[in-house]
Amino acid sequence: MENYTAGHESRARMLGDDRFRYPDNHIEADNRLSWFLGRLDRIHGNDAFYVHLVRNREDTIRSYNRRWVRNGSLIRAYCEGIQQIALHRLDRGRRLEVVGDLYDQVRSNILHFLKDKEKQMTIHIEKAVEEFPLFWERIGARGDLQGALETLSSYHNRSSTGKMKHFRHEIRFSLMKWRRRLF
Repeated sequence: MENYTAGHESRARMLGDDRFRYPDNHIEADNRLSWFLGRLDRIHGNDAFYVHLVRNREDTIRSYNRRWVRNGSLIRAYCEGIQQIALHRLDRGRRLEVVGDLYDQVRSNILHFLKDKEKQMTIHIEKAVEEFPLFWERIGARGDLQGALETLSSYHNRSSTGKMKHFRHEIRFSLMKWRRRLF
């Protein structure tokens, strides 16, 4: 794409309005923006073109369910900070329930935000190669569309899902729960 820059969480560590001061003709991918929709609306309102990237709910739940043991993970912040549910009280089933609730809440926030936006579209991750050309056309992108589609076809940030990885995750989660009970 020749006439746009792109970034992934490129301003994530900035505070206040600086977090939203993207250069003109910039495409930003940042799932945490779903928690800043009021400011995003105040700063960009109807001037921006918004894309709601949607991933299959069950795949998202499985992915986020593997992130409990990461310091600073969104799922832990949502569980402990927003929902005020103690981690040491969660069994596997309840963890999946919390992750599903996070998914539903974020999606609800985004749909509410987009309800009055004139320039917007939804792209389903699983159909990105099929849906991306419409996005390309709607924003007036120039460049190598075929090359962009090939890039979309490659996977990034894939988490390992093997049995050993799952076992290690469960052990780490159990240790984390015990440590929280002690302190």
